Amino acid sequence: MNEGLALELARSLGRIGIESFAAMYGLCPGISRRERVSFAMRNSECLVPLLTVEGSRSESVNQEIGLAYGLNLLIIPLRETGAEMPFLIDGLNPIDFAVSRYEDAIGQLIRTVRDLSQLQWLKVACPSCGEEMTQYLTPQEEVDEALKKGGFLETVCTYCQNKISLDPRTFSPRY
Repeated sequence: MNEGLALELARSLGRIGIESFAAMYGLCPGISRRERVSFAMRNSECLVPLLTVEGSRSESVNQEIGLAYGLNLLIIPLRETGAEMPFLIDGLNPIDFAVSRYEDAIGQLIRTVRDLSQLQWLKVACPSCGEEMTQYLTPQEEVDEALKKGGFLETVCTYCQNKISLDPRTFSPRY
């Protein structure tokens, strides 16, 4: 379950131009996991630990949090309902989620990152032609309005000109 959630998170962050360690996990088979984690942390600005009920007790998750804490990285935890916060970050305000509403937590994370940075670009793979296009990230006011109405964001593929509806939380195309 954790791998599926981590992959969904990595894909959503990738759509807004944020590279994640989870997306790099399978790369560099000649480098040990310890070295990949260390390299990723030293070249990051933020750690988003995915704290599921089982994952929050994981020794490696706690070690990664410790390394991020030691490197003074921003830590924004995503915490499944019922999961415990590791002691190094128990004073932080996590983004809580239920697995059935995980996209809402991803949306909150993206909103938080937008508030802290200058995100400008969105990468979308067209569900009709499969081409990946890059466009300006939808203004937050429009995202908020779509969320309020329970609707979608609308765009047009620059290749095939078909309309694309995007989930305003994760920016994933609706198929």
